[in-house]
Amino acid sequence: MTTPADRAPQGSRIPEAVHRRRWAILGALMLSLLIVVLDNSILNVAIKTISTPAPTGLGATQSELEWAINAYTLVFAGLLFTAGLLGDRLGRKKVLLGGLAVFGIGSALAAESGSPAQLIAFRALMGLGAAFVMPATLAVLMNVFEREEQPKAIGIWAGGVGLAIAIGPITGGVLLDHFWWGSVFLINVPIVLLALALMIWLVPDSRDPKPGRLDPVGVVLSVVGLVLLVYGIIKGGELADFTDAKVLSTIGAGVVVLAAFIVFEKRSDHPSLDVTYFRNKVFSAAMAAIALVFFALMGVTFFSVFYTQSVRGYSPLQTGLLMLPLAAAQMIFAPRARLVVDRFGNRATTTAGMVIIAAMLAAFATLDADTPIWLLEVIFFLMGTGMAHIMTPTSVVIMQALPREKAGSASALSNTFRQVGGALGIAVLGSVLSTAYRNGIEGKLGTLPAGLRDTAGESIEATLGVASKLGPQGRALVTPANDAFLHAMHVTALWGAGVAVVGAVVVALFLPGKPPARQEGEEAPELVAAAE
Repeated sequence: MTTPADRAPQGSRIPEAVHRRRWAILGALMLSLLIVVLDNSILNVAIKTISTPAPTGLGATQSELEWAINAYTLVFAGLLFTAGLLGDRLGRKKVLLGGLAVFGIGSALAAESGSPAQLIAFRALMGLGAAFVMPATLAVLMNVFEREEQPKAIGIWAGGVGLAIAIGPITGGVLLDHFWWGSVFLINVPIVLLALALMIWLVPDSRDPKPGRLDPVGVVLSVVGLVLLVYGIIKGGELADFTDAKVLSTIGAGVVVLAAFIVFEKRSDHPSLDVTYFRNKVFSAAMAAIALVFFALMGVTFFSVFYTQSVRGYSPLQTGLLMLPLAAAQMIFAPRARLVVDRFGNRATTTAGMVIIAAMLAAFATLDADTPIWLLEVIFFLMGTGMAHIMTPTSVVIMQALPREKAGSASALSNTFRQVGGALGIAVLGSVLSTAYRNGIEGKLGTLPAGLRDTAGESIEATLGVASKLGPQGRALVTPANDAFLHAMHVTALWGAGVAVVGAVVVALFLPGKPPARQEGEEAPELVAAAE
Protein backbone atom coordinates (compact mmCIF):
# COMPACT_ATOMS: atom_id res chain seq x y z
CA MET A 1 0.00 0.00 0.00
CA THR A 2 1.40 3.41 -0.95
CA THR A 3 1.55 5.98 1.85
CA PRO A 4 1.50 9.75 1.31
CA ALA A 5 5.19 9.89 2.24
CA ASP A 6 6.02 7.51 -0.60
CA ARG A 7 4.15 9.44 -3.27
CA ALA A 8 6.12 11.75 -5.50
CA PRO A 9 5.56 15.48 -5.03
CA GLN A 10 3.59 17.22 -7.76
CA GLY A 11 5.71 17.46 -10.94
CA SER A 12 8.24 14.90 -9.66
CA ARG A 13 8.91 11.35 -10.87
CA ILE A 14 10.89 10.45 -7.74
CA PRO A 15 9.20 9.00 -4.61
CA GLU A 16 9.51 11.28 -1.58
CA ALA A 17 11.16 8.51 0.50
CA VAL A 18 13.94 8.23 -2.11
CA HIS A 19 14.18 12.01 -2.49
CA ARG A 20 14.82 12.43 1.25
CA ARG A 21 17.83 10.09 1.27
CA ARG A 22 19.25 11.11 -2.13
CA TRP A 23 22.50 12.52 -0.69
CA ALA A 24 23.13 9.37 1.37
CA ILE A 25 22.51 7.34 -1.81
CA LEU A 26 25.04 9.54 -3.64
CA GLY A 27 27.58 8.78 -0.88
CA ALA A 28 27.05 5.02 -1.34
CA LEU A 29 27.39 5.38 -5.12
CA MET A 30 30.64 7.33 -4.70
CA LEU A 31 32.06 4.52 -2.54
CA SER A 32 31.44 2.11 -5.42
CA LEU A 33 33.02 4.59 -7.81
CA LEU A 34 35.94 4.97 -5.39
CA ILE A 35 37.09 1.37 -5.65
CA VAL A 36 36.90 1.30 -9.46
CA VAL A 37 39.04 4.45 -9.83
CA LEU A 38 41.16 3.68 -6.76
CA ASP A 39 42.30 0.44 -8.37
CA ASN A 40 43.88 2.16 -11.36
CA SER A 41 45.45 4.99 -9.34
CA ILE A 42 46.95 2.48 -6.89
CA LEU A 43 48.33 0.40 -9.77
CA ASN A 44 50.02 3.48 -11.27
CA VAL A 45 52.18 3.76 -8.14
CA ALA A 46 52.83 0.00 -8.00
CA ILE A 47 53.94 -0.51 -11.61
CA LYS A 48 57.61 0.08 -10.79
CA THR A 49 57.46 -2.45 -7.92
CA ILE A 50 55.66 -5.02 -10.10
CA SER A 51 58.34 -4.58 -12.79
CA THR A 52 61.05 -5.46 -10.24
CA PRO A 53 62.21 -9.11 -10.41
CA ALA A 54 60.91 -11.64 -7.84
CA PRO A 55 60.64 -11.87 -4.88
CA THR A 56 59.97 -8.10 -4.64
CA GLY A 57 57.78 -7.98 -7.76
CA LEU A 58 56.87 -10.12 -10.76
CA GLY A 59 59.61 -8.95 -13.14
CA ALA A 60 56.98 -7.62 -15.57
CA THR A 61 58.24 -6.01 -18.78
CA GLN A 62 56.91 -2.62 -19.92
CA SER A 63 54.65 -4.38 -22.41
CA GLU A 64 53.27 -6.65 -19.64
CA LEU A 65 52.74 -3.61 -17.42
CA GLU A 66 50.75 -1.92 -20.18
CA TRP A 67 48.66 -5.08 -20.57
CA ALA A 68 48.10 -5.29 -16.80
CA ILE A 69 46.52 -1.85 -17.07
CA ASN A 70 44.85 -2.37 -20.45
CA ALA A 71 43.41 -5.83 -19.68
CA TYR A 72 41.24 -4.05 -17.13
CA THR A 73 40.31 -1.09 -19.31
CA LEU A 74 39.69 -3.14 -22.47
CA VAL A 75 37.30 -5.61 -20.82
CA PHE A 76 35.73 -2.68 -18.98
CA ALA A 77 35.24 -0.65 -22.17
CA GLY A 78 34.19 -3.59 -24.32
CA LEU A 79 31.42 -4.70 -21.95
CA LEU A 80 30.10 -1.29 -20.89
CA PHE A 81 27.52 -1.30 -23.71
CA THR A 82 26.01 -4.55 -22.50
CA ALA A 83 26.38 -3.60 -18.82
CA GLY A 84 24.37 -0.44 -19.44
CA LEU A 85 21.65 -2.37 -21.30
CA LEU A 86 21.50 -5.08 -18.61
CA GLY A 87 21.17 -2.41 -15.93
CA ASP A 88 18.32 -0.76 -17.82
CA ARG A 89 16.69 -4.19 -18.38
CA LEU A 90 17.26 -6.15 -15.15
CA GLY A 91 17.54 -3.29 -12.67
CA ARG A 92 20.55 -1.11 -11.91
CA LYS A 93 20.80 -2.14 -8.26
CA LYS A 94 21.04 -5.85 -9.11
CA VAL A 95 23.70 -5.21 -11.75
CA LEU A 96 25.62 -2.94 -9.37
CA LEU A 97 25.66 -5.57 -6.60
CA GLY A 98 26.77 -8.31 -9.02
CA GLY A 99 29.52 -6.13 -10.48
CA LEU A 100 30.86 -5.25 -7.02
CA ALA A 101 30.99 -8.94 -6.04
CA VAL A 102 32.92 -9.92 -9.20
CA PHE A 103 35.29 -6.97 -8.73
CA GLY A 104 36.02 -8.04 -5.15
CA ILE A 105 36.73 -11.66 -6.17
CA GLY A 106 39.03 -10.47 -9.00
CA SER A 107 40.90 -8.21 -6.57
CA ALA A 108 41.55 -11.07 -4.12
CA LEU A 109 42.83 -13.30 -6.95
CA ALA A 110 45.03 -10.53 -8.44
CA ALA A 111 46.71 -10.09 -5.04
CA GLU A 112 47.90 -13.70 -5.18
CA SER A 113 49.14 -13.66 -8.80
CA GLY A 114 52.33 -15.67 -9.31
CA SER A 115 53.24 -14.32 -12.76
CA PRO A 116 52.54 -11.32 -15.02
CA ALA A 117 50.21 -13.53 -17.11
CA GLN A 118 48.08 -14.38 -14.05
CA LEU A 119 47.98 -10.71 -13.03
CA ILE A 120 46.78 -9.72 -16.51
CA ALA A 121 44.03 -12.42 -16.41
CA PHE A 122 42.75 -11.40 -12.97
CA ARG A 123 42.87 -7.72 -13.92
CA ALA A 124 40.58 -8.64 -16.82
CA LEU A 125 38.18 -10.26 -14.30
CA MET A 126 38.25 -7.06 -12.25
CA GLY A 127 37.44 -5.14 -15.44
CA LEU A 128 34.41 -7.41 -15.94
CA GLY A 129 33.09 -6.46 -12.51
CA ALA A 130 33.91 -2.76 -12.95
CA ALA A 131 32.01 -2.68 -16.27
CA PHE A 132 28.79 -3.35 -14.35
CA VAL A 133 29.60 -0.91 -11.52
CA MET A 134 30.58 2.33 -13.27
CA PRO A 135 27.56 2.94 -15.57
CA ALA A 136 25.13 1.87 -12.84
CA THR A 137 26.39 4.57 -10.43
CA LEU A 138 25.58 7.41 -12.84
CA ALA A 139 22.33 5.78 -13.96
CA VAL A 140 21.10 5.49 -10.36
CA LEU A 141 22.19 9.10 -9.72
CA MET A 142 20.07 10.31 -12.65
CA ASN A 143 17.07 8.44 -11.22
CA VAL A 144 17.25 9.76 -7.63
CA PHE A 145 17.92 13.44 -8.39
CA GLU A 146 15.57 15.88 -10.09
CA ARG A 147 16.86 17.52 -13.27
CA GLU A 148 17.72 20.85 -11.62
CA GLU A 149 19.89 19.09 -8.99
CA GLN A 150 21.61 16.75 -11.44
CA PRO A 151 24.48 19.13 -12.38
CA LYS A 152 25.35 19.58 -8.69
CA ALA A 153 25.17 15.83 -8.03
CA ILE A 154 27.27 15.03 -11.12
CA GLY A 155 29.82 17.64 -9.99
CA ILE A 156 30.12 15.92 -6.61
CA TRP A 157 30.30 12.54 -8.39
CA ALA A 158 33.16 13.88 -10.55
CA GLY A 159 34.83 15.22 -7.40
CA GLY A 160 34.70 11.66 -6.09
CA VAL A 161 36.98 10.69 -8.97
CA GLY A 162 39.44 13.28 -7.65
CA LEU A 163 39.14 11.83 -4.14
CA ALA A 164 39.91 8.34 -5.47
CA ILE A 165 42.89 9.66 -7.44
CA ALA A 166 44.17 11.26 -4.22
CA ILE A 167 43.62 8.28 -1.95
CA GLY A 168 44.90 5.68 -4.44
CA PRO A 169 48.59 6.64 -4.80
CA ILE A 170 48.95 7.50 -1.09
CA THR A 171 47.28 4.26 0.01
CA GLY A 172 49.38 2.35 -2.53
CA GLY A 173 52.56 4.00 -1.27
CA VAL A 174 51.79 3.18 2.38
CA LEU A 175 50.96 -0.44 1.49
CA LEU A 176 54.10 -0.89 -0.64
CA ASP A 177 56.25 0.55 2.17
CA HIS A 178 54.94 -2.06 4.64
CA PHE A 179 53.57 -5.02 2.66
CA TRP A 180 54.07 -6.97 -0.57
CA TRP A 181 52.85 -5.62 -3.94
CA GLY A 182 49.66 -7.73 -3.86
CA SER A 183 48.32 -5.67 -0.94
CA VAL A 184 47.37 -2.90 -3.41
CA PHE A 185 44.68 -5.24 -4.77
CA LEU A 186 43.71 -6.92 -1.49
CA ILE A 187 42.75 -3.51 -0.03
CA ASN A 188 39.75 -3.49 -2.41
CA VAL A 189 38.06 -6.41 -0.64
CA PRO A 190 36.95 -4.68 2.61
CA ILE A 191 35.83 -1.61 0.61
CA VAL A 192 33.71 -3.88 -1.62
CA LEU A 193 32.08 -5.50 1.43
CA LEU A 194 31.20 -2.08 2.91
CA ALA A 195 29.86 -0.84 -0.44
CA LEU A 196 27.69 -3.97 -0.84
CA ALA A 197 26.15 -3.45 2.62
CA LEU A 198 25.37 0.22 1.91
CA MET A 199 23.93 -0.59 -1.52
CA ILE A 200 21.55 -3.22 -0.13
CA TRP A 201 20.40 -0.80 2.59
CA LEU A 202 20.11 2.51 0.73
CA VAL A 203 19.93 2.28 -3.03
CA PRO A 204 16.53 1.88 -4.76
CA ASP A 205 16.24 -0.24 -7.88
CA SER A 206 15.26 1.27 -11.23
CA ARG A 207 15.02 0.04 -14.80
CA ASP A 208 13.90 0.99 -18.31
CA PRO A 209 10.21 0.06 -18.74
CA LYS A 210 10.90 -0.63 -22.44
CA PRO A 211 14.39 -2.16 -22.59
CA GLY A 212 16.02 -3.23 -25.81
CA ARG A 213 17.18 -6.77 -26.56
CA LEU A 214 20.77 -7.81 -25.92
CA ASP A 215 23.32 -7.54 -28.72
CA PRO A 216 25.89 -10.37 -28.40
CA VAL A 217 27.29 -9.86 -31.93
CA GLY A 218 27.95 -6.18 -31.22
CA VAL A 219 29.64 -7.00 -27.91
CA VAL A 220 31.96 -9.56 -29.52
CA LEU A 221 32.87 -7.21 -32.39
CA SER A 222 33.64 -4.31 -30.02
CA VAL A 223 35.84 -6.39 -27.70
CA VAL A 224 37.74 -8.11 -30.54
CA GLY A 225 38.27 -4.83 -32.39
CA LEU A 226 39.58 -2.98 -29.34
CA VAL A 227 41.91 -5.81 -28.29
CA LEU A 228 43.41 -6.12 -31.80
CA LEU A 229 43.87 -2.35 -32.14
CA VAL A 230 45.55 -1.80 -28.77
CA TYR A 231 47.63 -5.00 -29.01
CA GLY A 232 49.02 -3.80 -32.33
CA ILE A 233 49.91 -0.40 -30.90
CA ILE A 234 51.63 -1.91 -27.83
CA LYS A 235 53.52 -4.38 -30.05
CA GLY A 236 54.70 -1.51 -32.25
CA GLY A 237 56.18 0.27 -29.24
CA GLU A 238 57.76 -2.95 -27.95
CA LEU A 239 59.48 -3.56 -31.32
CA ALA A 240 60.20 0.16 -31.83
CA ASP A 241 58.85 -0.39 -35.35
CA PHE A 242 55.30 0.52 -36.36
CA THR A 243 56.01 -0.59 -39.95
CA ASP A 244 56.47 -4.23 -38.89
CA ALA A 245 54.08 -6.48 -40.86
CA LYS A 246 52.61 -8.08 -37.71
CA VAL A 247 52.00 -4.67 -36.14
CA LEU A 248 50.35 -3.20 -39.24
CA SER A 249 48.19 -6.27 -39.86
CA THR A 250 46.99 -6.37 -36.22
CA ILE A 251 46.14 -2.65 -36.13
CA GLY A 252 44.46 -2.92 -39.55
CA ALA A 253 42.39 -5.91 -38.41
CA GLY A 254 41.29 -3.97 -35.31
CA VAL A 255 40.17 -1.01 -37.42
CA VAL A 256 38.26 -3.29 -39.82
CA VAL A 257 36.47 -5.12 -36.96
CA LEU A 258 35.51 -1.81 -35.29
CA ALA A 259 34.21 -0.52 -38.63
CA ALA A 260 32.15 -3.71 -38.97
CA PHE A 261 30.83 -3.11 -35.45
CA ILE A 262 29.62 0.39 -36.40
CA VAL A 263 27.97 -0.87 -39.62
CA PHE A 264 26.28 -3.74 -37.73
CA GLU A 265 25.01 -1.37 -35.01
CA LYS A 266 23.56 1.02 -37.62
CA ARG A 267 21.59 -1.83 -39.23
CA SER A 268 20.53 -3.60 -36.04
CA ASP A 269 17.04 -3.08 -34.61
CA HIS A 270 18.45 -3.68 -31.08
CA PRO A 271 21.96 -2.14 -31.09
CA SER A 272 24.09 -2.03 -27.93
CA LEU A 273 25.43 1.28 -29.26
CA ASP A 274 22.72 3.46 -30.79
CA VAL A 275 24.77 5.44 -33.33
CA THR A 276 21.90 7.88 -33.90
CA TYR A 277 22.89 9.54 -30.61
CA PHE A 278 25.97 10.86 -32.38
CA ARG A 279 23.96 12.83 -34.92
CA ASN A 280 23.78 15.51 -32.24
CA LYS A 281 26.99 17.57 -32.46
CA VAL A 282 26.87 18.66 -28.82
CA PHE A 283 26.61 15.04 -27.63
CA SER A 284 29.41 13.90 -29.97
CA ALA A 285 31.73 16.77 -29.00
CA ALA A 286 31.23 16.02 -25.29
CA MET A 287 32.10 12.35 -25.91
CA ALA A 288 35.20 13.32 -27.90
CA ALA A 289 36.33 15.68 -25.13
CA ILE A 290 36.10 12.92 -22.51
CA ALA A 291 38.03 10.45 -24.70
CA LEU A 292 40.77 12.93 -25.61
CA VAL A 293 41.35 14.24 -22.10
CA PHE A 294 41.69 10.70 -20.73
CA PHE A 295 43.94 9.75 -23.65
CA ALA A 296 46.32 12.54 -22.62
CA LEU A 297 45.94 12.07 -18.85
CA MET A 298 46.46 8.29 -18.66
CA GLY A 299 49.51 8.52 -20.89
CA VAL A 300 51.14 11.24 -18.79
CA THR A 301 50.34 9.40 -15.54
CA PHE A 302 52.06 6.31 -16.91
CA PHE A 303 55.37 8.05 -17.61
CA SER A 304 55.27 10.45 -14.62
CA VAL A 305 55.55 7.48 -12.21
CA PHE A 306 58.83 6.42 -13.85
CA TYR A 307 60.05 10.05 -13.81
CA THR A 308 59.44 10.48 -10.08
CA GLN A 309 60.65 7.02 -9.01
CA SER A 310 63.33 5.98 -11.51
CA VAL A 311 64.86 9.37 -12.40
CA ARG A 312 64.16 11.40 -9.24
CA GLY A 313 64.48 8.50 -6.77
CA TYR A 314 61.24 9.00 -4.82
CA SER A 315 59.54 6.09 -3.06
CA PRO A 316 56.04 4.86 -4.02
CA LEU A 317 54.55 6.71 -1.01
CA GLN A 318 56.36 9.93 -1.91
CA THR A 319 55.16 9.55 -5.51
CA GLY A 320 51.60 9.19 -4.25
CA LEU A 321 51.95 12.37 -2.19
CA LEU A 322 53.44 14.21 -5.17
CA MET A 323 50.29 13.42 -7.19
CA LEU A 324 48.03 14.81 -4.45
CA PRO A 325 47.66 18.28 -6.08
CA LEU A 326 46.18 16.64 -9.23
CA ALA A 327 43.44 15.05 -7.15
CA ALA A 328 42.98 17.97 -4.76
CA ALA A 329 42.26 20.33 -7.66
CA GLN A 330 39.58 17.95 -8.98
CA MET A 331 38.00 17.63 -5.56
CA ILE A 332 37.94 21.42 -5.12
CA PHE A 333 36.77 22.48 -8.57
CA ALA A 334 34.60 19.62 -9.93
CA PRO A 335 31.59 20.34 -7.67
CA ARG A 336 31.90 24.08 -8.49
CA ALA A 337 32.40 23.75 -12.24
CA ARG A 338 28.63 24.05 -12.81
CA LEU A 339 28.81 27.63 -11.45
CA VAL A 340 31.46 28.49 -14.06
CA VAL A 341 29.27 26.92 -16.76
CA ASP A 342 26.27 28.98 -15.58
CA ARG A 343 28.31 32.15 -15.99
CA PHE A 344 30.39 31.48 -19.10
CA GLY A 345 28.71 28.51 -20.84
CA ASN A 346 29.85 24.99 -21.72
CA ARG A 347 32.02 26.03 -24.66
CA ALA A 348 34.20 28.59 -22.85
CA THR A 349 34.54 26.47 -19.69
CA THR A 350 35.48 23.21 -21.45
CA THR A 351 37.76 24.86 -24.03
CA ALA A 352 39.66 26.65 -21.25
CA GLY A 353 40.02 23.32 -19.42
CA MET A 354 41.42 21.65 -22.55
CA VAL A 355 43.88 24.51 -23.15
CA ILE A 356 45.11 24.23 -19.55
CA ILE A 357 45.60 20.45 -19.99
CA ALA A 358 47.55 21.02 -23.23
CA ALA A 359 49.75 23.68 -21.62
CA MET A 360 50.56 21.49 -18.63
CA LEU A 361 51.42 18.50 -20.82
CA ALA A 362 53.74 20.73 -22.81
CA ALA A 363 55.28 21.87 -19.50
CA PHE A 364 56.36 18.26 -18.86
CA ALA A 365 58.74 18.71 -21.79
CA THR A 366 60.68 21.26 -19.67
CA LEU A 367 61.26 18.93 -16.69
CA ASP A 368 64.78 17.67 -16.06
CA ALA A 369 66.53 15.46 -13.52
CA ASP A 370 67.11 18.41 -11.18
CA THR A 371 64.00 20.56 -11.83
CA PRO A 372 62.61 21.95 -8.52
CA ILE A 373 59.89 19.52 -7.50
CA TRP A 374 57.43 22.32 -6.68
CA LEU A 375 57.13 22.98 -10.42
CA LEU A 376 55.81 19.43 -10.89
CA GLU A 377 53.29 20.12 -8.12
CA VAL A 378 52.06 23.26 -9.88
CA ILE A 379 51.71 21.31 -13.15
CA PHE A 380 49.69 18.56 -11.43
CA PHE A 381 47.41 21.09 -9.69
CA LEU A 382 46.66 22.96 -12.90
CA MET A 383 46.03 19.65 -14.74
CA GLY A 384 43.48 18.71 -12.10
CA THR A 385 41.86 22.13 -12.42
CA GLY A 386 41.58 21.70 -16.20
CA MET A 387 40.10 18.20 -15.83
CA ALA A 388 37.46 19.38 -13.34
CA HIS A 389 36.23 21.98 -15.83
CA ILE A 390 36.00 19.36 -18.58
CA MET A 391 34.51 16.33 -16.83
CA THR A 392 31.60 17.99 -15.01
CA PRO A 393 30.09 20.00 -17.92
CA THR A 394 30.58 17.22 -20.48
CA SER A 395 29.08 14.60 -18.13
CA VAL A 396 26.02 16.81 -17.54
CA VAL A 397 25.55 17.34 -21.30
CA ILE A 398 25.79 13.61 -22.01
CA MET A 399 23.55 12.43 -19.16
CA GLN A 400 20.84 15.03 -19.81
CA ALA A 401 20.86 14.45 -23.58
CA LEU A 402 18.99 11.12 -23.27
CA PRO A 403 15.73 10.33 -21.47
CA ARG A 404 16.00 9.33 -17.80
CA GLU A 405 15.00 5.71 -18.54
CA LYS A 406 18.03 5.43 -20.86
CA ALA A 407 20.42 6.61 -18.11
CA GLY A 408 22.27 3.28 -18.15
CA SER A 409 22.99 3.57 -21.88
CA ALA A 410 24.10 7.22 -21.57
CA SER A 411 26.39 6.41 -18.64
CA ALA A 412 27.80 3.36 -20.45
CA LEU A 413 28.61 5.46 -23.52
CA SER A 414 30.30 8.15 -21.42
CA ASN A 415 32.41 5.61 -19.53
CA THR A 416 33.21 3.66 -22.69
CA PHE A 417 34.73 6.72 -24.33
CA ARG A 418 36.61 7.54 -21.13
CA GLN A 419 38.04 4.02 -20.81
CA VAL A 420 38.83 3.59 -24.52
CA GLY A 421 40.51 7.00 -24.52
CA GLY A 422 42.52 6.04 -21.43
CA ALA A 423 43.48 2.62 -22.83
CA LEU A 424 44.59 4.09 -26.14
CA GLY A 425 46.45 6.84 -24.29
CA ILE A 426 48.48 4.26 -22.38
CA ALA A 427 49.02 2.20 -25.52
CA VAL A 428 49.90 5.03 -27.91
CA LEU A 429 51.84 7.30 -25.53
CA GLY A 430 53.40 4.26 -23.82
CA SER A 431 54.56 3.07 -27.24
CA VAL A 432 55.91 6.54 -28.10
CA LEU A 433 57.79 6.53 -24.78
CA SER A 434 59.15 3.01 -25.36
CA THR A 435 60.22 3.75 -28.95
CA ALA A 436 61.89 7.06 -28.09
CA TYR A 437 63.66 5.51 -25.09
CA ARG A 438 64.96 2.55 -27.08
CA ASN A 439 66.23 4.83 -29.84
CA GLY A 440 67.99 7.01 -27.24
CA ILE A 441 69.65 4.24 -25.24
CA GLU A 442 70.63 1.73 -27.97
CA GLY A 443 73.90 3.46 -28.78
CA LYS A 444 74.99 3.24 -25.12
CA LEU A 445 74.45 -0.53 -24.77
CA GLY A 446 77.29 -1.68 -27.04
CA THR A 447 79.45 -2.79 -24.10
CA LEU A 448 76.79 -5.22 -22.84
CA PRO A 449 76.66 -8.91 -23.82
CA ALA A 450 74.48 -9.41 -26.90
CA GLY A 451 71.82 -11.29 -24.95
CA LEU A 452 71.27 -8.40 -22.54
CA ARG A 453 71.09 -5.53 -25.04
CA ASP A 454 67.53 -6.13 -26.19
CA THR A 455 66.26 -6.59 -22.62
CA ALA A 456 68.09 -3.53 -21.30
CA GLY A 457 66.74 -1.34 -24.10
CA GLU A 458 63.05 -1.95 -23.41
CA SER A 459 62.57 0.57 -20.57
CA ILE A 460 64.50 2.63 -18.03
CA GLU A 461 63.60 0.06 -15.35
CA ALA A 462 65.03 -2.73 -17.51
CA THR A 463 68.24 -0.75 -18.12
CA LEU A 464 68.68 0.04 -14.41
CA GLY A 465 67.88 -3.58 -13.51
CA VAL A 466 70.65 -4.86 -15.82
CA ALA A 467 73.01 -2.11 -14.63
CA SER A 468 72.55 -3.09 -10.97
CA LYS A 469 73.91 -6.58 -11.71
CA LEU A 470 77.01 -5.43 -13.57
CA GLY A 471 78.86 -3.47 -10.85
CA PRO A 472 81.07 -0.56 -12.02
CA GLN A 473 80.35 -1.29 -15.69
CA GLY A 474 76.64 -1.05 -14.97
CA ARG A 475 76.89 2.24 -13.03
CA ALA A 476 78.12 3.90 -16.19
CA LEU A 477 74.69 3.23 -17.73
CA VAL A 478 72.66 5.13 -15.10
CA THR A 479 73.23 8.65 -16.46
CA PRO A 480 72.66 7.68 -20.13
CA ALA A 481 69.47 5.84 -19.05
CA ASN A 482 68.16 8.94 -17.24
CA ASP A 483 69.03 11.16 -20.21
CA ALA A 484 67.33 8.82 -22.69
CA PHE A 485 64.22 8.58 -20.51
CA LEU A 486 63.95 12.37 -20.08
CA HIS A 487 64.19 12.85 -23.85
CA ALA A 488 61.53 10.13 -24.38
CA MET A 489 59.29 11.75 -21.73
CA HIS A 490 59.60 15.16 -23.44
CA VAL A 491 58.62 13.67 -26.81
CA THR A 492 55.68 11.79 -25.27
CA ALA A 493 54.45 14.86 -23.36
CA LEU A 494 54.39 16.92 -26.55
CA TRP A 495 52.34 14.20 -28.29
CA GLY A 496 49.88 14.31 -25.40
CA ALA A 497 49.74 18.11 -25.60
CA GLY A 498 48.92 17.85 -29.30
CA VAL A 499 46.01 15.51 -28.54
CA ALA A 500 44.69 17.98 -25.93
CA VAL A 501 44.89 20.82 -28.48
CA VAL A 502 42.72 18.74 -30.86
CA GLY A 503 40.24 18.33 -27.99
CA ALA A 504 40.20 22.09 -27.39
CA VAL A 505 39.40 22.72 -31.07
CA VAL A 506 36.57 20.14 -31.05
CA VAL A 507 34.80 21.56 -27.98
CA ALA A 508 35.35 25.18 -29.13
CA LEU A 509 33.63 24.39 -32.43
CA PHE A 510 30.74 22.21 -31.28
CA LEU A 511 29.80 22.70 -27.62
CA PRO A 512 27.09 25.30 -26.93
CA GLY A 513 27.96 28.75 -25.63
CA LYS A 514 26.32 30.53 -22.72
CA PRO A 515 22.59 29.69 -22.77
CA PRO A 516 20.06 32.53 -22.83
CA ALA A 517 18.32 33.37 -19.57
CA ARG A 518 15.31 31.11 -19.04
CA GLN A 519 12.46 30.72 -16.61
CA GLU A 520 12.84 28.32 -13.69
CA GLY A 521 12.03 24.75 -14.74
CA GLU A 522 12.58 25.45 -18.43
CA GLU A 523 15.23 23.23 -20.05
CA ALA A 524 18.23 24.59 -21.92
CA PRO A 525 17.56 24.71 -25.69
CA GLU A 526 20.64 22.70 -26.56
CA LEU A 527 19.64 19.90 -24.17
CA VAL A 528 16.13 19.81 -25.60
CA ALA A 529 17.68 19.48 -29.07
CA ALA A 530 20.02 16.77 -27.85
CA ALA A 531 17.18 14.75 -26.41
CA GLU A 532 15.14 14.89 -29.61
